[in-house]
Amino acid sequence: MNDTSKSFKSRRAFIKASGLGTAAFAMPRFLSAADFSLQRKVRMGIVGGRFGLSFYFHEHPNCIVEAVSDLREDRRKLLMDTYRCKKSYASLTALLKDKNVEAVFLATPAPDHVRHAVECLKAGKHVLCAVPAAMTLDECNELKRTVEQTGLKYMMAETSVYRQGAISARKFYKEGKFGSIFSAAAEYNHPGLEKYYFEDGKQTWRHGFPPMHYPTHCTAFLVSITGARLTHVSATGWGDDSDLLKNNPYNNPFWNETAFFNTNQNIPFRVEVNWKGALVEAERAEWRGDHMSFFYPDGRSKQFSIISAGTALDKDDAGFTHAHNVAEPYEVPKWWETAILPEPLRHDSGHEGSHTFITHEFIDAIINDRKPEVDVYEAIAYTAPGIVAHQSALKNGEYMAIPDFDK
Repeated sequence: MNDTSKSFKSRRAFIKASGLGTAAFAMPRFLSAADFSLQRKVRMGIVGGRFGLSFYFHEHPNCIVEAVSDLREDRRKLLMDTYRCKKSYASLTALLKDKNVEAVFLATPAPDHVRHAVECLKAGKHVLCAVPAAMTLDECNELKRTVEQTGLKYMMAETSVYRQGAISARKFYKEGKFGSIFSAAAEYNHPGLEKYYFEDGKQTWRHGFPPMHYPTHCTAFLVSITGARLTHVSATGWGDDSDLLKNNPYNNPFWNETAFFNTNQNIPFRVEVNWKGALVEAERAEWRGDHMSFFYPDGRSKQFSIISAGTALDKDDAGFTHAHNVAEPYEVPKWWETAILPEPLRHDSGHEGSHTFITHEFIDAIINDRKPEVDVYEAIAYTAPGIVAHQSALKNGEYMAIPDFDK
């Protein structure tokens, strides 16, 4: 038996043992399409020596890190050491002149994402970009237009899509276990970001960055699970007139923002992005259905929970009769251990195991000439709702429509 046959056999065995079928289980698309034995190599360029260090392109059997880039020499050296690469450039523009580089991972500051992605696409390079996809609705349009005009691959590296709990939630949804989802919620708590507002006495891009301009860790929890699109929003913000927020380049007065979305599936969806307060750091979600609900840990523990609708009746402490629903702990499988990934990538990684999945999904999309799971339309569907939500918060919660970029 050749290596290719072994690869497909191992994946069939995994699916059978798990009681899953590809038609019923919305795992990453490469579950049924990937061929880990292909000899083709994608030659990557990695740009950004902070977040860019935390991925695994050098471990992927179909990838070679051809070159790296950062404006700082010390970060270029770290990138070269991490990815076992001997070639570096002092700028993205210089790297894009390298004809051997086929695709680029942009781990650059958020306000530069569209400018950098467009530059890469126009230079003929496929793009994997850190979140968020864009800063304005006009930038969303520019990014979409450029991807469509060039015909190249664009993927956003959204970690919430590939968190192990999200993969389980996607499985439950496709199996119909939730029944009808009647509400959902997600939150991203990251207190202490003000530490990064200034570096070496200089203002960084993070100074006063609007929380709802970084919504994708939350919005992806609903959109990637259900396929819903967020259509309308009312949002509010909280600030405390801190000197740290003054004179920020975004004119943003808020530390924390909360948005109430509606969707084309009529699922009410609450999203919170919080930068300051007595918070436990967390990226989490809740999906509430009439048959089953699924809850991420709240940050104080690591325990996932499933609530199953019960048929028996019980009485509460006031004597009122109610349905006796059943709450049980749920142990999330380590999906990164399975044959979904090439063997060298079957290890834990950043953001609840998501980084190896992002690495593989991008490379596999290029190898098999298919759309990546978080393509430009998905990326904008995660990003644009937050842009509108921030405008709503600035207008005291005005109810606002979110443009449809799928058209």
